[in-house]
Amino acid sequence: MVLDSIAVGPSGLQVSPGDHVCVFYPSLADRDEILIPYLREGLQANHKCICIVDATDPEAVLDTLGAEVASALVQRQLEVHRSQDTYLRDGAFSAETMLEFWKHSSDATRQGGFSFTRAIGETTWALSYMPHIEELARYEARLNQFLPGYPQVTLCMYELDRFSGAFLVDVLKTHPKILIGGMVLDNPYYLDPDEFLAFRQ
Repeated sequence: MVLDSIAVGPSGLQVSPGDHVCVFYPSLADRDEILIPYLREGLQANHKCICIVDATDPEAVLDTLGAEVASALVQRQLEVHRSQDTYLRDGAFSAETMLEFWKHSSDATRQGGFSFTRAIGETTWALSYMPHIEELARYEARLNQFLPGYPQVTLCMYELDRFSGAFLVDVLKTHPKILIGGMVLDNPYYLDPDEFLAFRQ
């Protein structure tokens, strides 16, 4: 079955397969108001759910989701990873490595019998690895070339007060949609990935 859209968060906000959404949040509590319902609704809908956390331990996410996650973990329906095991698994951030991670995950999703993936990733790890900020911006742009070919929605979570204004401008330029203030908006500042990457040559 091909999904036209799915609901995100407690307000039932609609996003579509292939969407790449930037989530700006002011606090961890605000983050969890998006992250936990997004995963919980995905599990109930039999979607594959992949979550990457940095400021929170994976066990805390699992505890918040509750007892129903046990079978989802066994069936590989739910994966909760640390940033060190994904974004930084080679000791440094590489856009190429992360895109390969998503390709492998998408292939495994199909092989596991799941028709749709909900992905969500926390980005605070980049604050401790500032030399990789530019590579992170390139990765976000390249995700827009990758995602339209897969039945997946990806939410990238940015803690609003911790990143520089200059970098947040790049975040805006690399996400077609924004979730902020309880609304999913088409992003008027978004640049086509080829255009964005051309400026980085």
